[in-house]
Amino acid sequence: MTIKENVTGLQHLGIPAVDLQESIRWYTELLGFELIEEKDLPADNCHAAFVKKGNLVIELYQNDPESVKEAAARKDGHIDHLALNVRDIRAAFEEMKASGCTMLDQEIQSLPFFEKGVAWFTVLGPNGEKVEFNQYL
Repeated sequence: MTIKENVTGLQHLGIPAVDLQESIRWYTELLGFELIEEKDLPADNCHAAFVKKGNLVIELYQNDPESVKEAAARKDGHIDHLALNVRDIRAAFEEMKASGCTMLDQEIQSLPFFEKGVAWFTVLGPNGEKVEFNQYL
């Protein structure tokens, strides 16, 4: 299976939040998104939430205080990464590694989000954008 066949669509957009709880309220109460997952990740000093409306999923996350200062300093909105669903994370990882693109993760990562977890890795796109490849486990 090639990467063209492996990618099945957009999984989520990642948006760093200055105030995570306020961001959750804004997306859920104002725009009608549903909060589908929220977790504190102490090892990464991060708190993340996923909100969903239709087939659009947004990851809102707040990192350490320095990241909050950086997010607050921006004048415009900031989308941190684009995440694509894949059928086979290992095959996608090997193909992207072999393609010569800049790998931001040297191995497949995983977190306990969603029912059985999620596995992913990140590469740099042609404009310096972060592109995650994700597989629900």
